[in-house]
Amino acid sequence: MSAETLAPAPPRATYAQRVAFVSEMAGRLHSYGTTAQRLEASVVALSQQLDLDCEPWSNPTGLILSFSDPTRAIGSSDITRVIRMGPGSTDLHKLAIADEIADAVAGGRMSIAQGHTALRQLDSDPGLSDRIAMLTSFTLGSAGVAGLWRLPWLDIATAGVTGLLIGLLLFYTDRRVATREASEALAALLAGFVAVLVASFIGPLNLNSTIIASLVVLLPGMALTNAVNELASQHWVSGTARFAGALTTIMKLTVGAMIAVTIAHYIGLEPVVRASRPQSNWVEWGSVLVAAFAFAMLFRASVRDYPWVIAASVAGYAISRYGGLLWGGPAGIFLAAMLLTAAGNLFGRLAKRPGAIVRLPGIIMLVPGSISLRGVLSLIQQQNVNAGESALLTVVNVVMALVAGLLFGNLLIPARKNQNL
Repeated sequence: MSAETLAPAPPRATYAQRVAFVSEMAGRLHSYGTTAQRLEASVVALSQQLDLDCEPWSNPTGLILSFSDPTRAIGSSDITRVIRMGPGSTDLHKLAIADEIADAVAGGRMSIAQGHTALRQLDSDPGLSDRIAMLTSFTLGSAGVAGLWRLPWLDIATAGVTGLLIGLLLFYTDRRVATREASEALAALLAGFVAVLVASFIGPLNLNSTIIASLVVLLPGMALTNAVNELASQHWVSGTARFAGALTTIMKLTVGAMIAVTIAHYIGLEPVVRASRPQSNWVEWGSVLVAAFAFAMLFRASVRDYPWVIAASVAGYAISRYGGLLWGGPAGIFLAAMLLTAAGNLFGRLAKRPGAIVRLPGIIMLVPGSISLRGVLSLIQQQNVNAGESALLTVVNVVMALVAGLLFGNLLIPARKNQNL
């Protein structure tokens, strides 16, 4: 016999090691912005592949994982892990790597110790390049959305510059707990002041639209959509908590913007406000590409995934726009969400990678964050319930169309069986 034949097989990971790996993987998926139903399905699938029984419970600020060894007597090996975490943020690059690590460990191509090491490598400081990418995404995202709405060039420039200033502000506020909790209000305060100063001393603006475009990267449209999606999937606690968090973010943004406008009024500034959308089609579609590129950076996608992310964003916007022209706005959004969800699941099945790489960018252009903030601003400014009623109904229609599209997209092409990302 050869030496290779006589070589002993690598020792099987212990029960505690397998539990620790699944717990760490669950925490990673949570921090990368995975919704409750997809996270729990992925954790259960990974546990089964590692010969574990796991009952996960996820909410936006934590995890409870209950493990047992199916080869032992009932109750003799029960372990419960309670993990307190902050709300996650989308990171497609790390999500894809974590997915590859989970597949490699479950398939025996990587030991659990090697998997732990690979996961910890994701914690390395991204350095200056990541900060520059974030500032660029804030700038291009704000300017791109303003161009998408066909606002005048001054409005687009103001939104882009304000997005850059907000990115710089967040570098400071994220370092301290007190300022981190008020970061959205401070960002809206800054956006409001910049817009008022420009409208007072440089030229007229679509004031509310410019402020909202400046804040586009902070709007909780995706959180609202995920919350209703979780509620529809019978994850009541997670959906309710995420919905409450999204509403709190909208209130913070509204308070900050209104404080800026009120202070400007008391110190004698008189911004010139106009309603004008003069841009032609090429500006709109050029802005779609700019915004799609910004969202690729904002979602921290790998460079090799940029074509997928940009194509999905453009496709989602195009389908919803032309579908809306033919059958109405909600029908266009439903069609775009359904097709992009199915496309994401198909991508996951064929490429063996997370479908979120296609699905999330595909629906980001459809989420109702800007509409919800506009409705609340109108309600507060005019002190009239009827002023925000139309926006509220629009938000409800958009969210219902999005969630229906997500559900039917998963029926059209189900997610791959071993992972639900």
